[in-house]
Amino acid sequence: QVQLVESGGGLVQPGGSLNLSCVASGFTFSSSTMRWYRQAPGKEREVVAGISGAGGMTTYADSVKGRFTISRDNAKNTLYLQMNGLKPEDTAVYYCSRIGYWGQGTQVTVSS
Repeated sequence: QVQLVESGGGLVQPGGSLNLSCVASGFTFSSSTMRWYRQAPGKEREVVAGISGAGGMTTYADSVKGRFTISRDNAKNTLYLQMNGLKPEDTAVYYCSRIGYWGQGTQVTVSS
């Protein structure tokens, strides 16, 4: 069955960095478009970034452009989200997703 397991969240000060990982199994990872979403308290889940199966095409929400980088290692079935210049408004639970499937999420808190 499809499994997506995120890790790498935590508490970081404004301006800091975190690198999220998502290990995938149960499907052909290398041919799957993958996305990172986030959901802040009291808000709807929103897409943060997406990447094509081969990694050649990436998309970002305007709010994270220039600060976040999505990447993947198809040999390791792993999706990444490098987050730099973090802001308090980036605080949320971050989820990786393949269409129709979600991981359990990892909490990112940006606070001084």
